[in-house]
Amino acid sequence: MNKTIRIIVYGGLTLFSFISCTQGEKAENKPTAAPTDSSQLDQNIQLDAKQLSAAGIVVGTPTVENISGKITLQGTVAVAPQNTVSLSFPIGGYIKSTSMLPGKPVRKGQVLATIEDLQFIQLQQDYLTAQTNYTLAETEYKRQYELNQSKASSDKVFQQAKAEMDRERILISSLAEKLRLIGIVPQKLTTTNIKKEVPIVSPSDGFITKVNISVGKYTAPTDILFEIVNPSAMYLSLKVFEKDLSKIQVGSTVTAYANSDVDRKIPAAVFLVNRTFDENRMAEVLCHFRQSASILTPGMFMNADLNVDNTKALVVPEEAVVRWQNKYFVFVQQTAGIFKMNEVKLGVQDNGKQQIITENIHPDTVVALKNAFALLMKAQNKAE
Repeated sequence: MNKTIRIIVYGGLTLFSFISCTQGEKAENKPTAAPTDSSQLDQNIQLDAKQLSAAGIVVGTPTVENISGKITLQGTVAVAPQNTVSLSFPIGGYIKSTSMLPGKPVRKGQVLATIEDLQFIQLQQDYLTAQTNYTLAETEYKRQYELNQSKASSDKVFQQAKAEMDRERILISSLAEKLRLIGIVPQKLTTTNIKKEVPIVSPSDGFITKVNISVGKYTAPTDILFEIVNPSAMYLSLKVFEKDLSKIQVGSTVTAYANSDVDRKIPAAVFLVNRTFDENRMAEVLCHFRQSASILTPGMFMNADLNVDNTKALVVPEEAVVRWQNKYFVFVQQTAGIFKMNEVKLGVQDNGKQQIITENIHPDTVVALKNAFALLMKAQNKAE
């Protein structure tokens, strides 16, 4: 900062004016303290008896107790594989008509589209021809049977007649199954009702999630035409950290809610615990909804409070745990008045008590049980 002296002559009087100014200094150029993080904090905090008393810090040891509480988890609404249908058609053809749109509800047996192709005509023709050939082969078999009984025909000719009849019977059975596969009832097929188009029908109730066709498009047997979801068997898939998996049992109760409506609680219960971990060391827990809700949609993100009963845990008062840089710490007393930060993982919380998970703290470890936040503030001040 510089000072400038201005001399003013007024009416024979000389006036001195002192003006302070700052040159070349701007707020954005002033040095600022770098933000502190947990790696920069002084891990060892020392307070004398007077400071401990003034801060209200109380030391003691954690306790091992059976606690009940809840674990907050996240997950999504999913549908069982048997209730998700990827619909294709076994024979290629051209789409003639459809009125389906994503989100439209459908019933089992409802026509979703019609498809046409010359193959359908040929298949019906082959079936009717095979029926005619079978009638002729059966007649010849009966004739050869009578001739063979009277020794008027050789066994070889009789066996050839039987083989021809069996061959036509097999062909009819095979063609009949192909007709059923594309939605044509063989017993109702006659020479007067051969058709070039067949319907594509829904195999289950539900609603359309994907439509992959358009009128005039050729579809192959490997193409997925529609995807249908039956929402009657939706379940909740939750992700659980490895440290919490031992607390969860089949039958554990869950209260689920969506971000869009946190006040609407949907009860559920655990029916399957997957003991396989993914790359994030998380396992999947599946829950049945105990009541249906219109808000539920496959793929929807959900929060859930999972109730934990009578879990044996190492616990401290809630105010013994501090949070810094998205991590949690407990202050362990090294000697009288000297504390060291120790990172912990949190478990169940219940009635003012917090479960801590760490390998460095045991039931005989002396920690700051009350007003641990004052120690955190001291650590930050020292870092600054």
